[in-house]
Amino acid sequence: MIRSAAAGVCLSLMISGVLSLSVDSRETAAPQRAVRRSLALCAGEQQYVDQRKQLVEEALHRLLINCSEDSVPHIVLLASGGGQRAAVSLVGSLYQMAQDGLLDSLLYLGGVSGSTWSMASLYSDPEWSWNMDRAQSRLSGDGVELQDALGWLNKTAAEDGFSLSDVWGVLTSAGIMKQMDERRLSDEANRNASNPYPIYSAVEKHCYSHGPIEAKWFEVSPHEAGFTELDLFVNTSLLGSKFQMGDLLEKKPEMDMIKLQGVFGCALAHEELVVEFVPDWLRVGDSVNVPAQEYLRVYNTLHKLIGLTRMTVKDPAGLTQLDKLQKRLQDQVSRNESALLESKSLEEREALFQRWGLDLVTTVTTWTESLEDGPFKALVSMLTKQVIPLILKWEWGTTENFLYKYQDSTVPACLLMEERFQLVDAGALINVGYPPFLGDKRDIDLIIAPEYSAGDMFETLTLARDYAAKVKKPFPVIDDRILEDRDWPKDCYVFDGKENEPTIIYMPLFNRHNCKDAKQFTENMDKFSTFQRPFSQDMVESLLATAKTNMKNHRETLLREINKAVLRRQNKRKS
Repeated sequence: MIRSAAAGVCLSLMISGVLSLSVDSRETAAPQRAVRRSLALCAGEQQYVDQRKQLVEEALHRLLINCSEDSVPHIVLLASGGGQRAAVSLVGSLYQMAQDGLLDSLLYLGGVSGSTWSMASLYSDPEWSWNMDRAQSRLSGDGVELQDALGWLNKTAAEDGFSLSDVWGVLTSAGIMKQMDERRLSDEANRNASNPYPIYSAVEKHCYSHGPIEAKWFEVSPHEAGFTELDLFVNTSLLGSKFQMGDLLEKKPEMDMIKLQGVFGCALAHEELVVEFVPDWLRVGDSVNVPAQEYLRVYNTLHKLIGLTRMTVKDPAGLTQLDKLQKRLQDQVSRNESALLESKSLEEREALFQRWGLDLVTTVTTWTESLEDGPFKALVSMLTKQVIPLILKWEWGTTENFLYKYQDSTVPACLLMEERFQLVDAGALINVGYPPFLGDKRDIDLIIAPEYSAGDMFETLTLARDYAAKVKKPFPVIDDRILEDRDWPKDCYVFDGKENEPTIIYMPLFNRHNCKDAKQFTENMDKFSTFQRPFSQDMVESLLATAKTNMKNHRETLLREINKAVLRRQNKRKS
């Protein structure tokens, strides 16, 4: 299921490093009205889209699709989450679209969770659409040295609000995407329109858990950041600044892309998702108590931390030491059996879990102290010193709430009186970023949706359909009979939009074209699971090839639906 995929993303990443939140000195500002109700595109996005449409029109002419300036279709590629599997596969899909002359037909690119990692990496190149070879080669590059990643970690740890979100962002950047990007998202606001306009998505944790649908989804673009359903936004450069009653009280430094990657991918910040990863031996009857969850997340975090640290270590002796530590932790956990728990009272079990969790931390600390003096020990000591306290306290980052005491009846209680809110992985709600692209605001004609998620196939579609119904936005009919294919899906489905509904081209990564039967489909999903150490280079190459083939096989389907989108846009203009 989507939640499992999103949480797995987080578990598989807690590893290599660090985050850079380059913080300038705070500056105070005279109060000014900064919150905007955004029923239409802001001026910056509108200008970008207008410029982008000129490039789209030229691209469609090269594809022999007749299109005038006022009939340029609004096409978005929505990439799902799915950890490293999604990050790598998105690069493969976009690479093939560029090869086939289709990439420049996209007006927008939207992502959640793992796909936002590769989006952040892609947009570090102002003209990545024309440099897909460079984007692909980065996935097989040497990556970031451990000392560089830890340098960012050490600097960020000295700043206010240092949390696991920061650690998560650096692990993603250094260990998976193999770069450290200090750029601010708002830096892209003044770029030319050579790339599709990017929209990143998250959800607000408290409202996700307790509040109404109208305050859950949060979108971030180069120009604005805010709540999709509430239509309330601030300039992206002000995300994280202090507000009250809609007035800007204190301007703070904007989060960089490393920090944002941590925000967009931190599904583990949803404590309730940890329950899904509790193994049977930790369950006594039907109960899973809080100490058991804490013990499990300490083990998994340490285990994944070691795995991703390996990606930034080049010294063979250091790699050997990390392998020994990982095995020691695995052996330690395997000695704890359910039979022992069943014979204990609730209080005794809680005491055991707490002791076992501390024992795991002690094992790591003792191992670190036993290393020979040298650069490797110094680096690992810094890592454990900075990260282990955060793991034990389970501290994830929060952001200043620009809707604090905002005078508007549409702002729900879960936001109104909270000085800070917490943005986390959107995959916990819907593992594809449909919400910002539904309805009149961006007026989308065609959604291309390559599906990289784990869990139940088609769940992103049915969740998006149900979400659209709740917020009264148009969405094509998704017949539940399609669920009969979920154990072995076709490689492409087209859901036709009627009138204001967008058409959706849905393309599962693993399918009947590349899997001979349902068994092989399951095997491939397991092989590229989000619950493992970072992929080998062979696995990366295999994913790239699979995503490219899927897109190449359906070039004619894409051209047909783009043609139909042009006709649809022409009819809209006439009416």
